[in-house]
Amino acid sequence: MNIETTTFEASSTYPDAVHPAGSKARVLLTSVFGPYAQDDEYGSRVMNPMELYHNQVTRTQGPFSLRMFHRSWGIMLIQSNIEAPCTLLDFPTLDRFLDELRDNQYDVIGITSIIPNEQKVKKMCELIRHYQPNAQIIIGGHIANVPNLHKKIDADHIVRGEGVAWFRRYLGESTDRPIRHPVVSSGLGTRNLGVQVGDNPRDVAAALIPSVGCPLGCNFCSTSAMFGGKGKSYNFYATGDELFDVMCQLERELGCHAFFCMDENFLLHRKRALRLLELMEKNDKAWALYVFASANVLRSYTIDQLVRLGIAWVWMGIEGCNSQYVKLQGIDTFELVRELQSHGIRVLGSTIIGLEEHSPENIDAAIEHAAKHDTDFHQFMLYTPIPGTPLHAELTAKGQMKDPATFEQGDIHGQLIFNYRHPHIPAGMEGEFMVRAFNRDFERNGPSTLRIVRTTLAGWKRYKNHPDSRIQRRFAWESRELATTFSAAAAGAKMYYRGNPAMRAKMAAVLKELNQEFGWKSRLMSLIGGPYVYWKLLREEKRLAAGWTYEPPTFYEKNEACHDAGVDPCRYVTPEICACKVKTDSKTLVVAGL
Repeated sequence: MNIETTTFEASSTYPDAVHPAGSKARVLLTSVFGPYAQDDEYGSRVMNPMELYHNQVTRTQGPFSLRMFHRSWGIMLIQSNIEAPCTLLDFPTLDRFLDELRDNQYDVIGITSIIPNEQKVKKMCELIRHYQPNAQIIIGGHIANVPNLHKKIDADHIVRGEGVAWFRRYLGESTDRPIRHPVVSSGLGTRNLGVQVGDNPRDVAAALIPSVGCPLGCNFCSTSAMFGGKGKSYNFYATGDELFDVMCQLERELGCHAFFCMDENFLLHRKRALRLLELMEKNDKAWALYVFASANVLRSYTIDQLVRLGIAWVWMGIEGCNSQYVKLQGIDTFELVRELQSHGIRVLGSTIIGLEEHSPENIDAAIEHAAKHDTDFHQFMLYTPIPGTPLHAELTAKGQMKDPATFEQGDIHGQLIFNYRHPHIPAGMEGEFMVRAFNRDFERNGPSTLRIVRTTLAGWKRYKNHPDSRIQRRFAWESRELATTFSAAAAGAKMYYRGNPAMRAKMAAVLKELNQEFGWKSRLMSLIGGPYVYWKLLREEKRLAAGWTYEPPTFYEKNEACHDAGVDPCRYVTPEICACKVKTDSKTLVVAGL
């Protein structure tokens, strides 16, 4: 998964030596500098903004595209779990990063990055060497998989694997302390249909990081490769009891009802999941869980178990027609998607464009196969051999990898071009195939927002009178805006599609079902709110056509050891350890581009 917020990795072996200052070392952890949604010499691209859903899932849905940002959870996790004074600078501009180097002295500076941002990392290393020559530079993230990276950038350590233990060992700290979980919402700055959505933690899922790595180890998976490859993963919370304790603390701190589980295959850890279910039922927790799960693992649970566990949203790899991946063998993905949706479980399907058998002659059939699933969201990504993966090694051995001098690294983000020579697809055609895939899904199935409404409504109608009050409450919470916000959204979408009879009929059908279920409230909100949403859609469409882009805010946070800096520490939770309070430094919480 190509996401800037993936865990900051560390080397598969621990550092040879402890930093001379030990746990008194002053540490700065930072993401690469922005802006991100622009074409520049550092690898930023307009088509690859810091917005996962927009650039990989709802890319061509225009004003209907889901826009949001995700914090750099990996470096937040490291900051929460070291005793050294640690400052975190997330989404800085280049000027803000420079100010930090000029104004504060550090012994260790860690940078996390994805591969397309190699030039940004190089620039940041040069600036660190100039302004803070005594600082040790640590590089992590997906970029650590790049072969011979140490020859391209000036860093002291390029590390892979699980980062908390690496940093603890490097700073001379105990590596067997419990993992303290940062307190953070999964998304911020959410925008859809031209409307800015509030970031009240009670309405947003909390980010939850139970594990890193993926035991399934698909040949193209860079995350699996970073943490040791197939069969390797690291559980921060190995038991359901530990995970439940952390979730309870996140619930108390944020007031949240849902959890976005940043775990490559959450349900694969069956014993942990079923123990969590047992504790949720025992303690009457009506939580909703948004998870990543493979098709074969989903099929190993009954639908009753999934519903009782609160599985409300699933990111599932569909990959491609006749896929040979083990996780899909013997699974009718069409049937699985329909069943999940009929029980109110939203599905984000993921399909690969450019598999070895794809060609200009069969690509439309492959795209249609994906679109026919009618998932609530659908991700399309190019089949890309990322350094460190088995696929990269295989194509390197075959001599199919392109010379890096023939392309810009910033363009290898899974949406534009191949970094290898495809056996059947001429160079340059792959980008057009990607647009074709997104467009076909959108044209056939309509806006993802309204697909979500359809699935959520199906769940509400099925479970609103369920004998288990815990399940009732969960579906009531998930459906809380159907009669109001989403009735207005359906009405606005119906107006937007007045020139498209087929899509207008889809929107009208959703609105009719909402009106029938919720009566006067839904009808009133559609009459009052529909025109407003329609106006916002047109306004957003005009802004986007004029080149409008979005940038995340800059965050500046310090941990407990930085009390003397006059800034409250970051929040974190850990099993059986109370969490402390925090406030982000409002002087440096800068919103760019909004």
